[in-house]
Formats: sequence, C-alpha cells, structure tokens
Amino acid sequence: MTDLPAIGILGAGAVGQTVAGALVASRLCGELLVASRTMDQAIALAEDLDDMRVSLGSPARPRAAQRTDLGGCDALVVAVRARFSNHHQVDVRMGGATANSALIRALGRDLVTGYAGSVLVVTNPVDLMARLLAETSGHRRVYGVGSSLDTARYRILLADRLGVPVGQVAGHVIGEHGDAAVVCATTTTVAGEPLPTPLSLAEIRAALVRRPGRIRAGIGRTRTGPAGAVLAALRHVLGQVDGGVLELSRPWHDGVWLGLPLTFRRGREPLVRLPALSAAEALQLDAAAAKLSAAYLSIAPHGHQIGDPL
Repeated sequence: MTDLPAIGILGAGAVGQTVAGALVASRLCGELLVASRTMDQAIALAEDLDDMRVSLGSPARPRAAQRTDLGGCDALVVAVRARFSNHHQVDVRMGGATANSALIRALGRDLVTGYAGSVLVVTNPVDLMARLLAETSGHRRVYGVGSSLDTARYRILLADRLGVPVGQVAGHVIGEHGDAAVVCATTTTVAGEPLPTPLSLAEIRAALVRRPGRIRAGIGRTRTGPAGAVLAALRHVLGQVDGGVLELSRPWHDGVWLGLPLTFRRGREPLVRLPALSAAEALQLDAAAAKLSAAYLSIAPHGHQIGDPL
C-alpha cells in the first residue's frame, strides 16, 4: 500500500467533497490530504472520509492539512470556489472569473517552490483558472479539467440518441469548457463508422449546453460528473494509463489555454493530438481561443504579457 500516490485536495465544497469521497472509494491513493478555507472544515471532511475508509477497507488515509503541507503530494486537485452570486444567464461558468481568480492567484503564489507533482484545476472558468495558476506559480504540470467532462456528456447524448452502447461512441469536445465548446463531429465514430448523415448535430450541441444547467436546477451543483473527470485525469497524469487520450486544458497558440486531446505516455510529457477538423470546426476552435484570450486580459497577473511562455 505504501506505493500508492499521495493526493492533495484544495477546497472542501461540493466538488471537493465529492472528489475526496470518490478517491477513498476508488482506492486510487494512499495519503489523502484535505485543505480548505478553514481548518475546521478540513478536519470535518477528513473525519467524514475516515468513516468511509473504515467501512470500505480503503487504503486511503485522509487527514486535514494546510496548503504548506501539500508539497509532498504526487498530485493536487484545486476545487476552491469564492463566495459570489452568479447572475449570468449565458456563459454561466464565466460568472466566477473575477471572484475565483483572486483565490487562484493566491494559490499560485503559495505553491511550494520546486513542487514536482501535477496540478488539476476544477475551479471555473477552468480554462482561465488553469492558465492563471500556471502563470502565477510558474509550475508547468498544470491541467484544467473540463473538456473531458464535455466529451463524456457528448458520448452519452449521442449514444442515447442513436440507441447504442456509449462504449461504441468515440469523439472529442474541445476548445472552451463553456459556450464556445467545439464538437469534433467530423472525426466522431459510432461502432467505427462515421456519424449517420440524418443526425442533427445542432440538437446534440443544444443538449450538451442544457445538460449542466438541468443538473444545477435539480441538485444545485454538478458534483459527481466533475469528480469522475478528475479521477480519470488523475489516472492519466499519475502514469496509471499508458497511451490513453483525455481532453484537458493546456497551452495552445499564443499562450491561450483551451481543452485539447492529450495522449499520455507513462513517464513522459503528454502530446497534443488534435483530430482532423472541418473548416467550420477549425473556425470554431479559433473563436474559442480568441474568446478565452480576451477574457484572460481582465484577470491576468499584473505585468504579465499575454503570450509569454510558461
């Protein structure tokens, strides 16, 4: 059990709690450190997780921690969220950009110098927050978890619409984790075959946009979907998957961060494997990049020049 990775979670809110519970149940980690806004919150969550650990016989060892205790973790999951009211009717995830950027910037400054692990950012708008954390901290192994969740939802919606098992659907959603998501329909296959011509992609895209809103309306926050995406990403960045492909936010042209398909190779840096795009899909990806680049201007660290290398 001693060779299981140590994972730190920053944020004990809805998503942080769900990720932590999933980690205990999945038996993916050994030490599980929880840091939150207050030590009381972190202690409470660690104790609750410990109850779960004993019931399941899990190897995870939850404990409360300060940010400064996380330097030895193999991976960190950033699920912090500022207190704010989101009044956005469209671009809902962008509603937290200003409020959450203050928290992410502080985390970036506090990230332990020389930290060698991977950092997975879940805080929305995730493409902006992942870039902000990377550029504030100077840390290179930062990934935003968002487009992989969009891809999972896309596969589910297609499978339901076509009446096939979801395992037969292969395809990507890239670009922004938000309203500028790009559905890569050109390269999507069902049982190895191209998408049926009569299929309405406009309906699929509309359903993809509606899905998270319907979940929020019913239970207040999306929780388990993001947690599943985080666990999948952890397996990839920790080298437990060799050759797997996952859509995560990383730097693209001119320094902008957006969701891209990454091929993970155990012990090496992942490679971007952009699928062949139609002319329309390429234009959509360019539009997503332009949108995210412009949005980042309002939260960029003082003195940072857009497009500077990490």
